[in-house]
Amino acid sequence: MSAATAARIDGFAVRGLHLARGQRVVLRDVSFDAPKGTVTALVAPSGAGKSTLLRCLNRLLVPQAGTVLLDGEDTAELEPCALRRRAGLVGQTPVMLPGSVRENLAYGLDPAATADEPRLVQALADAGLDAGFIDRPAAELSGGERARVALARALTRAPELLLLDEPTAALDATVARHVGATLTALAQAGLGVVVATHDLPFAAEIANRVVALRDGAAVVGTAAELLTSEPPA
Repeated sequence: MSAATAARIDGFAVRGLHLARGQRVVLRDVSFDAPKGTVTALVAPSGAGKSTLLRCLNRLLVPQAGTVLLDGEDTAELEPCALRRRAGLVGQTPVMLPGSVRENLAYGLDPAATADEPRLVQALADAGLDAGFIDRPAAELSGGERARVALARALTRAPELLLLDEPTAALDATVARHVGATLTALAQAGLGVVVATHDLPFAAEIANRVVALRDGAAVVGTAAELLTSEPPA
C-alpha cells in the first residue's frame, strides 16, 4: 500500500505488517491507526511481539511485508534520523550517557536548546523528577530515576509522537500514576503516544485505543472493549 492509496491519518497508520523470525511469525497482518492526540496501548504478554511492533514504527526493525505511514507518508521513504526525531523512542532499559542529568537531557540538542534550562527542568517535572536532579551524576541514579530521565530526554526533543516500551516496569505505583497522567496530558495537547505494556491496569487508565496482540495478529478496540474481560493471550 502506498501513501497515495491510504486515507491520511495524522499520526501512524499501520497496514498489513508481517514479520517472522525463522519459523516463528511474530507479527501477522497487523493493521491499526495511532493518531496524534491519543494514547494507543500495545498490549500482550512478555515475548508476544509488542516491542517488535513498536520498533517497526520508527524502522529500528523492518518488517518483511506491510506499510507504516506517518502523516500519510511511507516511513520507508523518510530519512531514518528525521523519522526518529519525529517519533522518539523510550526503551525499556534506559541508557545513561556519562556525565550529569543535564548533559543527558541536552545531548544532541542545538546550543540554544541546551541553554534553555526551563525547558530541561520542565521535561524533568513532566517525567516526575524535581529540578534538583538536573546536576546529579547520571551514574548514581536508581533504575526508576533512569527511566524517568530517559522519558525527560525524549520530551526535550519535542517529538510529534512518543513511543514507550514498558514505561512502568521500573517505577513504583505512585510514580507510574504520575507518568500516566503526564502521557495523558501530552496526548490531550496533541502529541501521539504509543505505549507497549503488559501492565493492563495502566493501559486501561490511559489508553484511548488498544491494540492487543494474539498469536501475532492484532485485535483493535477501546480499553473498555479489550481490557475489561480476559487478558490478551
